[in-house]
Amino acid sequence: MITLTDTAASKVKELLAAEGASDLALRVAVRPGGCSGFSYEMFFDGDVAADDEQAEFGEGVRVLVDPASAQLLEGASLDYKDGLNQAGFNITNPNATRSCGCGQSFS
Repeated sequence: MITLTDTAASKVKELLAAEGASDLALRVAVRPGGCSGFSYEMFFDGDVAADDEQAEFGEGVRVLVDPASAQLLEGASLDYKDGLNQAGFNITNPNATRSCGCGQSFS
């Protein structure tokens, strides 16, 4: 299961509040595609499948991961950076043997 840093959890909570959707969870998934084989997908979701893995981070930030994605995200972490050189969410995944230049896909 992927983990969220405190910074990422705070940013997700902020985004949920801005959407007025505090009842939703952040779904993190891995999909086939991208220039290296797999790509990350993140979106707010209210549909929880019976086999979804769930975790809570920070103050009430729920994360959902489907079983197939969970295998590829085991030990991964999601962080958020807000700086001049880099801004946005970033996944560090120890299962990735190679990633593309844009950082959005891996194999």
